[in-house]
Amino acid sequence: MTLPKSPRLHRGSAVEQEPPTARPEQPARARAPLARTAGLLAAVLVLLLVALLSLAFGARPLSLGEAWSGLLDSGSASYPVVHEMRLPRTLLGLLAGAALGLAGGVMQALTRNPLADPGLLGINAGAAAAVVTAISFFGVAGYTGYIGFAFLGAASVSVLVYAVGGGRGATPARLALAGTALNAALISYVSAVQLLDTASLDRMRFWMVGSLARAQDTTVLSALPFIAVGALVALALARPLNALALGDDAARALGSRPARTRGAAIVAITLLCGAATAACGPIVFVGLMVPHMVRALTGPDQRWMLPYCAVLAPVLLLGADILGRILGRPGELQVGIVTVVLGGPLFLYFVRRRRVAHA
Repeated sequence: MTLPKSPRLHRGSAVEQEPPTARPEQPARARAPLARTAGLLAAVLVLLLVALLSLAFGARPLSLGEAWSGLLDSGSASYPVVHEMRLPRTLLGLLAGAALGLAGGVMQALTRNPLADPGLLGINAGAAAAVVTAISFFGVAGYTGYIGFAFLGAASVSVLVYAVGGGRGATPARLALAGTALNAALISYVSAVQLLDTASLDRMRFWMVGSLARAQDTTVLSALPFIAVGALVALALARPLNALALGDDAARALGSRPARTRGAAIVAITLLCGAATAACGPIVFVGLMVPHMVRALTGPDQRWMLPYCAVLAPVLLLGADILGRILGRPGELQVGIVTVVLGGPLFLYFVRRRRVAHA
């Protein structure tokens, strides 16, 4: 009597052909979140270093040791320079950079367009148009006066874009088209007001370029609650935006509500862009560049993309501000000019790459 051969001895059997890579893949998958977490911690360290450099560079350069001493030691000779001039500017750069980076990440996920930034829906232009109106027709000055008008303009444009784009049935293409049209109209309005009201032009021009130079403690404290709420809403949308990327039908099957997700995303973008624009002026390209760089590190998962954007966008904004102070000595180049110089060629590169990819 012969015993049947063990199935393990049959060549080509199901037992023998168990994928040998199944077990090694599990540690690799487990390492991916660890690598992303380590990368996020490294990005935070880079941000802290750039913030310290922002305290050191200016009309009167300080060493890193002097900047650190001026930050912590009230008896230091550099304490007044750091606390009265450079600390508010650095804190505003941190807040505005995080706001623009998160807004850009949410915007690209919402429209499914990697070339989108907060200006695509006209939200920055809406805030800018409202603030320019306040300056020219109502004589408003200072951030506390700008903030109300900025939110009014951003919220009005958000509602209008959402309505023109189809309301509950809005699609990414409709939102993008409606936002682009309104953005062009609002920019034309801002230019016309500036040309007609030369008396207010001097007050407008530094704000319209985009600058951190006039930051004060009151500016930071006024912007903080709006940016904090907008950031919390944006980060809470990470999972719904992941589901929305699969299409509306798939998102509904996963338990997500596309209309509610789009509405909440527009609220977050309005809060973030309205506060940042009122404080610094319409700074462009930060919301476009940072999500692209982050996507190369994390992939399309919004649970990782948005935190990375919140950390790396301030690095870019403060870095551009430092570069403007160095290149423009004894004066300075406004940060909005530097981001345009850096972002313009990069935008053309992204457009060119997309054309090649779709060819």
